[in-house]
Amino acid sequence: MTSYPAVPPLGATLTSAGVAFCVWAPERRQVIVAVEGGPAAPLRPLPGGYHGGVVPGLRPGARYQYLLDGDGPFPDPCSRSQPDGPHGPSAVVDPAAFPWTDAAWPGLRREGLVIYELHTGAFTEEGTFDAIIPELARLRDLGVTAIELMPVAAFPGRWNWGYDGVSLFAPSATYGGPDGLRRLVDAAHATGLGVILDAVYNHLGPDGNYTGAFSPHYTTNRHHTPWGDALNFDGPHSRPVRDFVCAAAVHWITEYHLDGLRLDAVHAIFDRSTPHILRELTERTRAAAAFRSIVVIAESEENDVRLIRSTPGGYGLDGVWADDFHHAVRVRLTGEREGYYSGFAGTAAEIARAVAEGFIYQGQATPEGTPRGTTVTDEPAAAFVFCIQNHDQVGNRAEGEPLAALISRDAFAATSALLLLAPETPLLWMGQEYGATTPFLYFTDHAEELGKLVTQGRREEFAAFSAFRDPARRARIPDPQAEATFRRSKLEREERARNVPLEGLYRDLLTLRRDDAVLRRQDRATLRVCAPTDGAVAIRFGAGSETRRLLLANLGPAAFVPWPDQDRGPWRTLLWTGDIRYGGSGGEPPSAAAGGIALPEFTAVLLGTG
Repeated sequence: MTSYPAVPPLGATLTSAGVAFCVWAPERRQVIVAVEGGPAAPLRPLPGGYHGGVVPGLRPGARYQYLLDGDGPFPDPCSRSQPDGPHGPSAVVDPAAFPWTDAAWPGLRREGLVIYELHTGAFTEEGTFDAIIPELARLRDLGVTAIELMPVAAFPGRWNWGYDGVSLFAPSATYGGPDGLRRLVDAAHATGLGVILDAVYNHLGPDGNYTGAFSPHYTTNRHHTPWGDALNFDGPHSRPVRDFVCAAAVHWITEYHLDGLRLDAVHAIFDRSTPHILRELTERTRAAAAFRSIVVIAESEENDVRLIRSTPGGYGLDGVWADDFHHAVRVRLTGEREGYYSGFAGTAAEIARAVAEGFIYQGQATPEGTPRGTTVTDEPAAAFVFCIQNHDQVGNRAEGEPLAALISRDAFAATSALLLLAPETPLLWMGQEYGATTPFLYFTDHAEELGKLVTQGRREEFAAFSAFRDPARRARIPDPQAEATFRRSKLEREERARNVPLEGLYRDLLTLRRDDAVLRRQDRATLRVCAPTDGAVAIRFGAGSETRRLLLANLGPAAFVPWPDQDRGPWRTLLWTGDIRYGGSGGEPPSAAAGGIALPEFTAVLLGTG
């Protein structure tokens, strides 16, 4: 591991002498802590552009702000708590006061990981960390091993996806604040589940970001993201910015006992220095986790294997979101070909390549003529995170429809079997396990002026899509600023009660994935993937004379699949998605005859030997 400089304790830290404050403000001559109901205390300049000092007599809960050369007051960029939101005063927190019960929890490893992504505000009617706790045992019994929270850093307003977060150290008070998150993590560990946090380090939100008052060097206009200026990881004064972001990441792992991070849109994190900030962040968070194992996973549209390589030049992350699988499946099932689906044919052969190799694009040109992707070599299957939907693929649709609302039950069940038995790491979107049709819409609660721009921008995003070229049609796209848009995005508990059989299918598939000695290996060396028909994907697990498994997922019309010589029986049926107990039409499952097997349309069957 690379040796990194020590970072002073940022924010407000309880000590035996009082509360020690430290903030980076290199251009400011005088920094004063203004304590609510108490005296103002000037901080002294420290090396590296920091300002620090101890204010005696303060206790947890004390509220404070900074005055910068007479400007302000401003909240602390490293605040652990923003009780009134990102515009209000910061609050002192004692991270050691929580009575943790998870000392024996070992953490998470990449192998065997099954992720369940959720939005804290929309997952339950209450929309809090505490309201998630009663659902944890059900998710564990389903076969999930970790929940992944969409970003929870404090954001403006009452509801938000979280990617507009501005207080990178402070869990949103809307969800329950610091102790609410700690209760959730402690309960998850007691239940046997890990907790991964979606963290945004490519930009800061447009409302409530006060870092510029402390220094213009937090961001840079040398690099641009789709959301504004990028964080400054490689320009002048970038060392304290790197330390700021790494300290935020480490703080989630240490103070909240989180088991990993999902790093948002790392293709919009720009760093031309060495080591890359992604490698530095990963190494520092792993070191901080001490004896627990954590996972660091990136979202990237670039299909870059450097992210998951530990060799020189690699960044050493545990996993990467591999969206090619999703895109090819979506084109296959819905016929959609606009936007980023335009580069996918949706053939069974294309889907089979994703399963066999992780990425479809490995340097080929996109429809725009730009090469995309890098060559996959010996990267393990578990390093590629697959899904058939996630918050982006649902919420970035104009109407927010989940996949189950767009295709038949049989197609959804067959596709689910392919996802859950493929060797890659599966990610489920909340409600997917019972085929939820509740929309997940884009919602914000910005101040009026910014909110109008968000509403206008949201509708203009879809102007290039054929279904929304008519301005009158675009005007009917749900308004992100409307409270009804957020309320419509909450899961309906009654829908789960109506779809218990489908949840049973998910439970049985994940049980097989975990308990079957052949399926749980996630080993590409003993895997053979092909497309035996135009619509079917076949995955054979195991080799030679050992026990084998064969998954046949037909995502098209009824077809007869002949046996390759090495796949001749005898086979027995282990699971069939058309089974009546899973909500299928029932009848006899596909039978393995001497020459092959007849697959009904949109069905998946798992066969086994031994």
